[in-house]
Amino acid sequence: MIEVSNLTKRYHRLVALDGISFKVNQGDVLGFLGPNGAGKTTTMRILTGAMPATSGQVQVAGYDVFEQPLQVKRRVGYLAEVPPLYEDMDTSSFLRFVGRLKGVGRKKLGGEVDRVLATCGLEEVCSRRIGNLSKGFRQRIGVAQALLGDPEVLILDEPTIGLDPNQIIEIRGLIRELAENHTVVLSTHILPEVTQICNRVVIIHRGRIVADDSLDKLTTEERSLEQTFHELTQQ
Repeated sequence: MIEVSNLTKRYHRLVALDGISFKVNQGDVLGFLGPNGAGKTTTMRILTGAMPATSGQVQVAGYDVFEQPLQVKRRVGYLAEVPPLYEDMDTSSFLRFVGRLKGVGRKKLGGEVDRVLATCGLEEVCSRRIGNLSKGFRQRIGVAQALLGDPEVLILDEPTIGLDPNQIIEIRGLIRELAENHTVVLSTHILPEVTQICNRVVIIHRGRIVADDSLDKLTTEERSLEQTFHELTQQ
């Protein structure tokens, strides 16, 4: 579903990504881990076509991110670390606006907005101004806009950052439900999320991949994911 080959991103002398390669198979829930500044968000932005790479190749659902960006964007739902919400709009109006941007047809738009409102538990706030909602609801709206158009792939960048414990539990439960029908890439540095949701893990450190395996193989009864992560990212 996603294939990354020798991906490099440079900012002048800074090498943010140094020739990374990995695959995400259809139906996978991949935890993309790394310390702050490791290159996680840069990778997510490149995968979604929001940022160009310096070199390398990325394919999503068989389409080249750099040569066929519109085809890729039709198949990817992206939740940025800070969801780009228009706080003066109400929830339904915002989702209708995003749906039109994504090319959802007029006849299907109302039903599609109703679907994502229900999926993300937003019916009770559908007419409320986004700026007056809690961060938990705003995060759900961010997930809902990613789901518009029913994309095959969901890329979620730090989906629970800044949420309180109850909101974190709710968003994690929502991601588990979404993973039943979507390929998911979850970028985070919160390791309990990965152990509860993901079946595969990629760990990136200083722009290079230091681990790429199933969750079962990276953890044992004697060694937790936290221990593995700490050992691989302290060098």
